[in-house]
Amino acid sequence: MEITRERAERVPTRLGSLSVRRLGSGVPTVLWSSMFVDSHTWDRMLPLLLGGAPGREYLLVDPPGLGRSDPLERRSSIAEAAGAARDVLDTLGVTEPADWVGNAFGGHVGYQLATDPAAVRSLVAVSAPTEPVPPALRRQIAVLHPLLRVAGPVGPVRRAVVSAMLTDASAGDEDVRGVVLDSLDRPTRVSLSRALRSYIIDRADVTDRLPRIHVPCLFVASDDRGDWSPEDARRAASLAPAATALTISGARTLIPLEQPAALADAVLAFWSTLR
Repeated sequence: MEITRERAERVPTRLGSLSVRRLGSGVPTVLWSSMFVDSHTWDRMLPLLLGGAPGREYLLVDPPGLGRSDPLERRSSIAEAAGAARDVLDTLGVTEPADWVGNAFGGHVGYQLATDPAAVRSLVAVSAPTEPVPPALRRQIAVLHPLLRVAGPVGPVRRAVVSAMLTDASAGDEDVRGVVLDSLDRPTRVSLSRALRSYIIDRADVTDRLPRIHVPCLFVASDDRGDWSPEDARRAASLAPAATALTISGARTLIPLEQPAALADAVLAFWSTLR
């Protein structure tokens, strides 16, 4: 269907050229993926959005240093990634506020942008903790990070990424697992290492930012991610003036890949409430 008529572009930003896939026309709608993976994690969900919400232009972005975007040349931050997102919108001539849908890393970028209603009209943050990486996970990353930097996404790193991203059931699905592994193989090992440091290890607490987000928000949790539980999502939603929270079962971090129909239904219902 319409997904076959996508337009692929490379858009210059302060963090290098980013790979952007464009589909449809109308209300600008950004889909920004999680750390380690790229825009193809939206592919199972995208036809449902195209069919359920016509009159939108979908911009699927490979984040800085990931996917087919340029390698990350230096240490960065989520705030700077949000600046790169602004560069994308400006360069593509987007003149109206966008509806932002971000998975994990993409949700963190959305928290940065959503305090500016001139940039973002609404925010869907999917499996995107508002607090820093918990100490136990930070220790695990500290062990794997040097290996990633030196050898790339080899066995132990691949297993850790798959375990963090997917439930056991999803990891056993060759098609689902393949999307993650293919995404993991696209960036250079140095770029992956810098992205891990910049966007996960150095992730800051944005809880105090939530009361300043006045655009409509939907915070989506899964039932199988320890550092972003349904209770965490509800607590975050209670701090943002126009936010609601919901939980999708049978997923861990990559809800768009693991439960595309359930997430598409939730997003379409949320969009139907926007003026």
